[in-house]
Amino acid sequence: MFLNNLIDSFYVAGINADALAALGFISPLYLVIIGLGTGVGAGTNSLLSRYLGAQRTDDANNAIVHSIILTIIVSIIILIIGLFFLDDLVILLGASGVSTYCCLSYGEIIFLLNIVFLMPNVTASIFRAEGDVKRATNPLVLTAIINMILDPILIYGLNLGIFGAGFATVIASFIGLLWMMYWIFVKKDTYFKFKLSNYKAKLEIYKEILVVSLPAGTEEIIFALVAIILNYLIIMTSGVGEVAAFTIAFRFISMAFLPCMAIGIATITVSGVAYGACNWKNFNETIKYSTLISLAITLIFTVVFFFFAHPICELFNFTSNNMDLVNRSAEVLQLFVFYNVLIPFGATAAYTYQGVGSGFKSLALTILRELLLSMGFAYLMGITMGIGVFGVYLGAIIGMNIGSLIGFICIWVFNLKFKKRVSQ
Repeated sequence: MFLNNLIDSFYVAGINADALAALGFISPLYLVIIGLGTGVGAGTNSLLSRYLGAQRTDDANNAIVHSIILTIIVSIIILIIGLFFLDDLVILLGASGVSTYCCLSYGEIIFLLNIVFLMPNVTASIFRAEGDVKRATNPLVLTAIINMILDPILIYGLNLGIFGAGFATVIASFIGLLWMMYWIFVKKDTYFKFKLSNYKAKLEIYKEILVVSLPAGTEEIIFALVAIILNYLIIMTSGVGEVAAFTIAFRFISMAFLPCMAIGIATITVSGVAYGACNWKNFNETIKYSTLISLAITLIFTVVFFFFAHPICELFNFTSNNMDLVNRSAEVLQLFVFYNVLIPFGATAAYTYQGVGSGFKSLALTILRELLLSMGFAYLMGITMGIGVFGVYLGAIIGMNIGSLIGFICIWVFNLKFKKRVSQ
């Protein structure tokens, strides 16, 4: 899902810097949509995993139908917002300095057909809960490949511009969704069953899903809000031109975060099963391995992006020949790679809390890490202390790393309490 946005940025960069900046302003809204799907998926994943650990298969099949109904409701809400409030949201994001038309061209189709982003996310979470990681992953990989093929055709071949980028992403996601539907309704060989006959309305199931999905979805919205705040702070300290450079750099920072997210989503399943089965040993191992593996991969990304920042950012210069943009985005990337260094500790805490059904604790840690500390330090150093855009970047990095360590301390205390409860 993140790769789709990176691919769009790559091809849109060939139009001009304003188009890339416009994509940078609208991308947080795209990430909100993805985040809401991730939120419902996280709630579903957590509940199904706990039902699986407790060997309650019938309840799990019932919960699947509940999750699909919630997804449709969320999709309708997003559709209404897109129809009536997208213009206002674009202006609110600070896009008045670039072409509002560019933002709307990309944003309208994303909002109107948001179901093709939400449903694959939720369906993939169900596949993950039953341990079928290939079916959870392959359609999303196919989506990125198709988007990569369609983008240049629609943007340049058919001269659709930034609208073509959004249209390509929608088509690619829809094809990925069709592949998932084939397994579910044609082959019918999934472990969990997607049947309306399994549906028995239970408010308790809706509550269990929402207890995790609402905080998880809100966390994704917070991630998008952070991007919005950073855009504002960057404009205040350096102008709109810096947003284009930051947009390129932040795409790669988001990519470096993917291992934490991927391992974290798996952690929801494994920790949920262990917690549901009251198996402290597996629960403890989950926390340790989740942290160590994601930390190792994150450090590799950090080293690669730091030393190869310039050639990586030059990928976005394939038609516009704007070397100033390449040089500046490489400088931002070399600094911002340290934003991710300790995130594996905070991500492990957040996803483990989601796995055990404590979604609001995960949300509280995210608010502390992303908004209060990261954005608080960014504003303090960039605006209050007058350091400028460098202070914005440095403050965000310092706050993020402090918040990540605090989160890990919290989940480790929870782990020790769980051990004590199980041993009694």
